Amino acid sequence: MNILVCVKQVPGSNNVEVDPATGVLKRNGIQSKINPYDLYGIETALCLAEQYGGNVDCITMGPPQAKAVINETIAMGASHGAVLSDRKFAGADVLATAYTLSQGIQKFGEYDLIICGKQTTDGDTAQVGAEISEYLSIPNVSNVLSIDEIKDGHIYVTASLDDKNVKMRVSLPCLISVDADINTPRLPSYKIKKNISDNAVEFFSFNDFDDQDEKHYGLAGSATQVERIFPPEKNDNKYSISGTSDEQATAIFELLRTKKMI
Repeated sequence: MNILVCVKQVPGSNNVEVDPATGVLKRNGIQSKINPYDLYGIETALCLAEQYGGNVDCITMGPPQAKAVINETIAMGASHGAVLSDRKFAGADVLATAYTLSQGIQKFGEYDLIICGKQTTDGDTAQVGAEISEYLSIPNVSNVLSIDEIKDGHIYVTASLDDKNVKMRVSLPCLISVDADINTPRLPSYKIKKNISDNAVEFFSFNDFDDQDEKHYGLAGSATQVERIFPPEKNDNKYSISGTSDEQATAIFELLRTKKMI
């Protein structure tokens, strides 16, 4: 069974500046880490490979330094990985990102199961996984809480629909997005990390893809554009209310009424 996990390098801090002209995060000089939700996807893939046999690979899109997150997945137990890196991919929204990843996946190999984390901590859209499956024309299940069984060319999962959990049977190949409740990710092995070979990570650029239309990638291929983005205003106003419980309740009520909150 061949399993592929999509991962992303995200800022390791909340203190990230935004380019006012493009609305894109300024990632230069910012310490990065693997997207936390993707760790659950990696652990899921590794557990399935251990139970049913198979191979686990990982793929990411980003600048060349995104190789670091692929190395981390290999240290956790993945076989090897790929980095999709090209200036033509820069500034992509979720649609262009999903399309680029779908192109890279088709060049990287054939997979029975593709796993994504629920969402990323820098975008929080939770849309890329479903869009990748659409481009690859394979079934998709989001918010997967557990994988119950794989047999006869199907995967049986339990997924969350907010107000209820449902059990589903999905034909392979397919893509699933896993929630954080599915497992506890293992720690990477320092010994493996120190011995990762140079050919464990492949790089793909725009020239490697079958689709050579630049309008499908990066800012040019993005269906949405950021009109304006800004940090939220900080409000440090504090109120101290004293008196009896009745006096405090009355004062709180008047304060809320004055601010038109009730």
